[in-house]
Amino acid sequence: MTPPELAQPSDQDEVWMLHAQHLAERAEAQGEVPVGAVLVSSDNTLISEGWNQPIAHHDPSAHAEIMALRAAGEKLENYRLPGTTLYVTLEPCVMCAGAMLHARVSRVVFGAYDPKTGATGSVYNTLQDDKNLHKLTVRGGVLAEQCGEQLSAFFRRRRKQSNKC
Repeated sequence: MTPPELAQPSDQDEVWMLHAQHLAERAEAQGEVPVGAVLVSSDNTLISEGWNQPIAHHDPSAHAEIMALRAAGEKLENYRLPGTTLYVTLEPCVMCAGAMLHARVSRVVFGAYDPKTGATGSVYNTLQDDKNLHKLTVRGGVLAEQCGEQLSAFFRRRRKQSNKC
């Protein structure tokens, strides 16, 4: 599969990705895989935040993107989120991509590519499938090195800890 087509970059993409990275740190501090997400309105206002919480919530769907979408839906009292941009530190999986389609998110910007389960072109191309009624603009690789290193360092520490047992 080909990587997602690059959308027009926004001056704010890196700023919001840094915000998402701080949320990923929160996930890691809670023993979760460090992925963070923020949802921003068309006027560049923060709507909601999310970070990975499947362990804490005993919920396999509690990915950072889903948590941000749920919080936005509650805040706006609407599950439809047109005109929004979702920033996430890791390429979304199929589940999260599907949720973005249902929510009618307009744009997704992600950091690190996910060669194992990425659903925006790395493995699957869920968001750009011609069968979708809703189309999202995708921009990948924003602060990819930093986002990828955050995840790699987490898993290196995890492997090191499990080898000590």
